[in-house]
Amino acid sequence: MTDHQAVLFDFSGTLFRLEEDDSWFAGMTLDTENDREIDGHVQAELMRRLTAPTGRSVSMTPEALQAWVNRDLAPHLHREAYLHVLQQSGLARHHAEALYGRVIDPRCWTPYPDTGAVLDGLGRRGIKTAVVSNIAFDVRPAFHALGVADAVDEFVLSFEVGVVKPDPAIFRTALERLGVPPHRALMVGDSDEADGGARSVGCHFALVDPLPTAERPDGLRAALSATGITLPA
Repeated sequence: MTDHQAVLFDFSGTLFRLEEDDSWFAGMTLDTENDREIDGHVQAELMRRLTAPTGRSVSMTPEALQAWVNRDLAPHLHREAYLHVLQQSGLARHHAEALYGRVIDPRCWTPYPDTGAVLDGLGRRGIKTAVVSNIAFDVRPAFHALGVADAVDEFVLSFEVGVVKPDPAIFRTALERLGVPPHRALMVGDSDEADGGARSVGCHFALVDPLPTAERPDGLRAALSATGITLPA
C-alpha cells in the first residue's frame, strides 16, 4: 500500500498528446526555394516544436524571445510565440494561424489510453488529483470530452495562477488547494526539468515518456505502480 494522498499530473505528453492529422497540413508547403512539401518527417518536427516542454527550436529576436519565455503566462504571448516559431519554420502566416488553432483547441488533443481509467481509479481509491500544466489555454474541455472532468480535483494552469514550472510556487499552489503535504504527493510528467521541479518542494516524482498514444498504452499505470500506487485493471 502507498501512503500517497495525491497525484499531480502534467497535461501535454503525460495525460494527453497533440497528435497531428494529415488533413491539418492539406495544401501547406514550407516557404523554401522549392516550396518543400510537408511530409511525415516535417509534420513530426513541426509538432515537436509546438509541444516540446523546454528549449528553443528557431532563432528569435529579443521581442520574440521575451514572448517565448513568458508564453505560458498569457494567451496573447502564447499566440505570438508559437506563430513566430511556425513562421520561422517556413509556414506562411495563414497556414501558421490554422495550425496554431489546432494547438489551442482541446478537442484536438488525444488522451493516452489509460488516462481516463487512471483518473477514475485514483478517485475511487480516495487519492486526490490535480492537473499542473504550463499552458495558456483552458484544457478542461478535453477532460469533459473524455468524461473525467469530475475525477480531477484541481486544475492549476500557469496562465491562471501566474507562475510556470519548475517554479516551486506552482506546485505549492496545487498542494495547498488539495490540502496535501508535499511528502504525501507524487508528480507525474514527461519533463525532468519542468515537472521534476516538484522535488524541490518535497514531492515524489515519476517520469513518463511522451510517446505517441498508440505506443504507450499503460505508461501512467506503470509510473504509478512503480511508486506503490496500484489500480484495478
